Amino acid sequence: MKTNFHTHTQRCLHAYGSERDYVREAESSGLEILGFSDHAPFPDKDYGLRMKYDELSDYINEIDRLSVEYKEKIHLYKGLEIEYHPQYNSYYKKLFTEYKIDYLALGEHTYSVSENEMKNIFFAETTKDYIEYARNIEEAVETGFFAFVAHPDIMFINEAAWDVNCDKACSIILSAAEKYDIPLEFNANGIRRGQRYYSDGMRYPYPHEKFWGHLRGSKQKVLIGSDCHTPEQIRDNAVIIAEHMCSKMDLNVIETIF
Repeated sequence: MKTNFHTHTQRCLHAYGSERDYVREAESSGLEILGFSDHAPFPDKDYGLRMKYDELSDYINEIDRLSVEYKEKIHLYKGLEIEYHPQYNSYYKKLFTEYKIDYLALGEHTYSVSENEMKNIFFAETTKDYIEYARNIEEAVETGFFAFVAHPDIMFINEAAWDVNCDKACSIILSAAEKYDIPLEFNANGIRRGQRYYSDGMRYPYPHEKFWGHLRGSKQKVLIGSDCHTPEQIRDNAVIIAEHMCSKMDLNVIETIF
């Protein structure tokens, strides 16, 4: 892979390295395209583990400066990873029109259950929560705001055994991706977390092979994302393993979202 569209920086408070550090590493690793997608702030509330709202302009301006400086070496895109909550529809539009970002990656961690209630998929109580989560992804991709769905199978970080609710949640996500022609990300950061025993066997928390097995040999677009949180992870062994897994499962891997 000569591209990566899932890149974090120290601004999100749980990654390391500046924008320049990532550009230098990407260029030395032979990448032709680097898309930044740090965790986006919301204008009225701090949901944690993301850049501060008053840093957003600095983030965008720095990528613009680096784009000019490195224009002969690598192409840079300005993106953000963000959750979908319907009450922020005007904000998503503003990110494109006023902040001039190039893309949004749908990175569902928290998700809306109702107008006044949110849940965190990392703390799902039962697999029924997966269906709620999948419905939220479905609603998000319908808006057209998002260029790809980051780690669509991150729900399997939980301990629950695979059941009919898992099948239903997968079906909802995969059907939405097909209907709206949106790429799904095969996320290397789950591989970095390592394999261990879950109730359904030895595996990575994500990518989950049962989820991706539904796409074996299909035309569904799959984007390999480093989800790097240090510059050294841009093209590390986890990314190489992800590439091998996608090849083994005969997934339709794409290089770019543009």
